[in-house]
This record gives sequence, C-alpha cells and structure tokens, in this order.
Amino acid sequence: MSDHISGPRALANPIADITDVYAFPSPERSGWLVLVMNTLPFAPAEGGFSDGLIYRFRLRPVDVDRIGRRVRASESPEWVIDCVFDARAADGAQRGQLTGPSGEVTPFDLGDESGSDHGAGVRIFAGPRWDPFIMDAPAGLRTIAEQRLSFTDPGSIYLDGKNVLALVVELDCARLLGRVDPVAVVAETLTRGTFSVRIERVGRPEVKNLLLGPKQFDQVNRDLEIRDLYNMEDAFHLGSSYAGAYRARLHANLAFWDGLDGVVQWPVDASGAHPLTGLVLADHLVVDPSQPYVEQGSFLEIERAVMSGDLPRTCGGRALNDDVIDVLYNLWINAGSGPVISDGVDASSRPASTVFPYLAPPNPDPPAPPEHL
Repeated sequence: MSDHISGPRALANPIADITDVYAFPSPERSGWLVLVMNTLPFAPAEGGFSDGLIYRFRLRPVDVDRIGRRVRASESPEWVIDCVFDARAADGAQRGQLTGPSGEVTPFDLGDESGSDHGAGVRIFAGPRWDPFIMDAPAGLRTIAEQRLSFTDPGSIYLDGKNVLALVVELDCARLLGRVDPVAVVAETLTRGTFSVRIERVGRPEVKNLLLGPKQFDQVNRDLEIRDLYNMEDAFHLGSSYAGAYRARLHANLAFWDGLDGVVQWPVDASGAHPLTGLVLADHLVVDPSQPYVEQGSFLEIERAVMSGDLPRTCGGRALNDDVIDVLYNLWINAGSGPVISDGVDASSRPASTVFPYLAPPNPDPPAPPEHL
C-alpha cells in the first residue's frame, strides 16, 4: 500500500514500482532539501538499481491562490534531477550518476552512506534500506471490502521487515535552484533510452491504491482499472482524455470514505463533485525548505492551511517518520473534526534518523514476498 504495487504495470515490473516519496528540509543543513524515492517492494538486502531506468525528481515553485484557497504548482521554472545507474559489476558494485537542474553531473557509488559530497551542492545515497512503512494495509483493504471501519488497536504492519531500494538526494536549494522557497515535488520512473516512457509517478501517498483503486463505488467507470492510466500522466499537466474518469472515480471513493463514520463532512455539489477531488488531483508534495525540519503535523499542513484561509505554520512535505495514513483517514472521513481515527500503527518498527542517509539499514533476512499479490 501507500504506493506499493499501485497497478498492473507495477506488479509486472516491480523494479520500476515507486513505493513511497518523501520531501523534507534537511535536519542537518539549513536551506537544504531532502528528496527520497523508494522503489522495488520486497527488495533483497543486497539489491541494486536497474540500468534500464531513469529515476527522476521534478520540482516546481508553488503559487498560493488565496481567493480560490488552493496551492498550485507554477508553470515554470521546472527543476529536474535525474539518476541513472550502470549495470552491476560481478562483485555487486554499482556506479550511478546524478544530473542536476543545470546539467551538472555528480557520480556516486551504491551503498555509500557518506553521500559522496563533492562540493556540488548535493549529497546522494542509493541502496537497500528497511521499508519505513507506517500502515496496517490489510485493515485498509478490509475497510473498503466490508464498507465499515475495520481498524484495530494495535494494528500491524504487513510483512514488517521488508526492504526497498532507497534513493536519497539532498540538495542545496540556493545553489541548485537559485532560491529557498516552497516547491512542489513529484518522483517518476521512466524507461532509459531513445524512446522514454513514464512507468510510474508519485506525489502524495495512497492516491492510487485507496482512492483510485476501488471500483465498486464508481457508477461511471466501474470496470475500468484506472491506475496505470494515471501513472502515465504528467503530474503537472493532467491530460484531458481521462480526466473525467479520474474525477468520477475520486468523487465516488472520497464520498465512500466520508460516509464511514455516518456523518457527511464533505457534501458533494449538485453534480456529485466531491470538494476534495481538486486537492487530490494536484498530486504532488508541497514542502518549504526555508522552514525547520519537523516530524508529525506537517504533512498536508500547507495545503490545508490555505484551504482554511490561514497562513501555513510548518515546512509541509512528508518526513520519513510521519504517520501520514492517519492524517489521510481523518481528512477523508471526518475532516479532522471528530474522534481521532487510527489504523493502530503509529510508527515504523525501524524509525528513520535525523542523520544522512536517514533511512534504517536493510533487513538482512527480510520476509519472503507473498505468492499472490
């Protein structure tokens, strides 16, 4: 869940499957921004990255529309950070290179926890790490299937101890972006070569699996598996061809979540449009690297403050130890105004640190992936 196995293509090509994306101010360096892209669910403890993929972060400034009470990604400039990898050597070593927004190239080695800071305003780590997964995924799926809140206290992390391939990029915003301002962040995996195809893109957690995945509540496109189509979209320029299908699915599924406690906090309009659909489709993390690093309470804080007509108070974004699933459940189900809803999982069993590369070391003996996903 979160974004693990978020569609048929991700299941067929797990090496390109983005499981989670994080963006937060560096706890160690003022004005630096940390970007994290985790891929490959159930990665082996000695796993390496694909030499056939581009691992890409895209960043844009954000505009605050105080009249419309929403935060929007600007049209320009756009900063792109690409990481690619050579084929692994016989001894397991692997070399990668990062191409920054201005075209500067920084080489790095698989598993180098120092970050290989060559004075280029960037630190990079790539390698297997413990999946910082904070969610009772089966309970979320039961809630959808049974159409009732199915969480327990405590909950449990599904197959806890699984690994992912983590790509951590920490950048000096003033040097590489020319500013230290709020930005919108999206991560992508693309095929590498003369014909490039976007395999997956991720901004916020659980857009695909919990909001676009369920089909049974959508009376317009009930038979359509929509997640692969959504993955191929440009996060900053949603195409018109399937926009109506995405909206119909989100209107229906957001209304389902809102009704689980028996109280409607987000009434749809006369056409059936849900008031959170626009927020969901602006599918990127919004983070302010000029603000101090903080855990808990910052995820979606910038967007929700603007929606309420207030000024943001935190850095926003998503930190590795944030329990974002509970934030989403409380937003969708009771708008944060009722009894707190929790899936019973509040922290990772191996929390992240505040020291680069932040994620916990990989599990040397991870659980085997399930036979049927």
